[in-house]
Amino acid sequence: MKKRVSGLLALVLIISVIISACSGSKNEPSASQPASSGSAPASESAPASQAGPVDISVFAVQENGIDLPTNKFTKHVEEKFNIKFKFETVPSDGAKEKRQISLASGDYPDAYILTAYVDQFSQADLLKFGQQGVLIPLNDLIDKYAPNIKAALDSNADFKAFATAPDGKVYGLPAYAQCFHCSYPNKLWLNTKWLEKVGLPQPKTPEDFKKVLEAFKNDDPNGNGKKDEVPLSGSTEDFGVRVIPYLMNAFVYDDDRNHLNLTNGKVESAAIKPEWKQGLAYIKSLYDEGLIDPGAFTQNAEAFSKIGKNADAQILGAGAGMHPAIFIDVASSRDTKEYNPLPPLTGPGGVSYATHDGGGVAPGAKFAITNKASEEAQIALIKMVDYMFTPEGQTNGASGMKGIDWEDPAPGDMALGEGVEPKVKPIPGKEGEEPRNATWSGVAHFYMPREYRDSWVQGTDIYDGFANYERRLYQATQLYEGHEPKELFPIWALWIDPADSDEANILQTNIKTYIDENSLQFVTGSKSLDKDWDSYVNGLEDLKLDRYLEILQKAYDASAK
Repeated sequence: MKKRVSGLLALVLIISVIISACSGSKNEPSASQPASSGSAPASESAPASQAGPVDISVFAVQENGIDLPTNKFTKHVEEKFNIKFKFETVPSDGAKEKRQISLASGDYPDAYILTAYVDQFSQADLLKFGQQGVLIPLNDLIDKYAPNIKAALDSNADFKAFATAPDGKVYGLPAYAQCFHCSYPNKLWLNTKWLEKVGLPQPKTPEDFKKVLEAFKNDDPNGNGKKDEVPLSGSTEDFGVRVIPYLMNAFVYDDDRNHLNLTNGKVESAAIKPEWKQGLAYIKSLYDEGLIDPGAFTQNAEAFSKIGKNADAQILGAGAGMHPAIFIDVASSRDTKEYNPLPPLTGPGGVSYATHDGGGVAPGAKFAITNKASEEAQIALIKMVDYMFTPEGQTNGASGMKGIDWEDPAPGDMALGEGVEPKVKPIPGKEGEEPRNATWSGVAHFYMPREYRDSWVQGTDIYDGFANYERRLYQATQLYEGHEPKELFPIWALWIDPADSDEANILQTNIKTYIDENSLQFVTGSKSLDKDWDSYVNGLEDLKLDRYLEILQKAYDASAK
């Protein structure tokens, strides 16, 4: 992720965690989260406990406002599991590089506990270091000492697919943090005040939307007598803020990653289909008429935000983004009620897709134990993580300790999810209050399925700044839910054969870059859809698109078995 948008996404993730990210009761487990004290009965093969705490060295990403060595949750788990941590803490910036250096040097710790949206082991990393013996398989430890992790693996097929390598080994645990609003990232937020002012209904088709943008450009909806309106904008800097995927999804499914489709079990490229060409022609028509900000194809998130937050007058008609705080000030009385989600448009042939990434869970692992950990350290670590597979442990770890950062709900409190019993009520911070330092935040994101998040208390006024922002995003996402294709290519959960992984990575980078660059050239007119389309398709053949699809098909077929 590029820095600016990842910072904004991190902000929303933090807000989501504080407000509604990791829910559940400390006493009543969900079907996928059995009750547990967080530590399994001792196995007969377990070594005798030493007199003092088990010394464990850990490489961990430390977020702003958190000091892991003195943290209240650190003290809680140290006491609970007889551990004394020696943290090697690193800030978010450069975390991946420092982790790689520690492994390459051989001077690595007993364990890694990472922040998934900053850095984690890729699937290729897990296979490489696991087969080298640097990362130990966790299967036996889970069977003996981690009943909650084991139950999640047994009951949640998606989690098992993320965690289990093709050889059946679990070399690390992913951050299974299902974020509903993140799972449909390519939303479009329309200025509904302007829509009312220009006297048009909510657009339902690409042509309807074009008429709205024309009115935004020409009818002075901000009322300042100037033709300064920007009908539609976005950014290129990250997943979910590009304008092309939302518009393209009215013609053919665009996953906003590698432009892949799945049809009757066959992996295909959307970017060579006639519908892709048709979608580009529509987007080009908007560009040619000045209805799309040219900067949407080149600018970073900060530049996009300056348009949305223009001080003199509101000038943005519609913005692409996972959430509106990317480009407006949601705490502003001027902006907060006026940008509302536009459901997926319905294009030719009844096509009305929404980009879906399977729940917002990234492949790989945020937690792994190395071959330097003693047997006692291995057992203590897996028991500690198993505790974070319980609602109480997950909430204490990711959101702060009970009585400090959260409490039991009061009568009349409502959960985020519809018809869901509220389980946890956050305790808001006070203005000027020192950091509570009672949470590991993203470092403790271990097992947060949707039903867990949905049971956090959340207010009902969705326009009350950030106070109930998660409900605003939840309700917006419900408009997109179900618009994904019946068949989705689950590239986020596939394990590619190590023999093919390096080749696949190179092909993926080259092909994606080529498609994105050519899409921009077709939209802006640098290339002609009439004259240069065949040459573009031939260029993908030269980049070995067929070989790339062959590797992915092999991985998909293996996973299907």
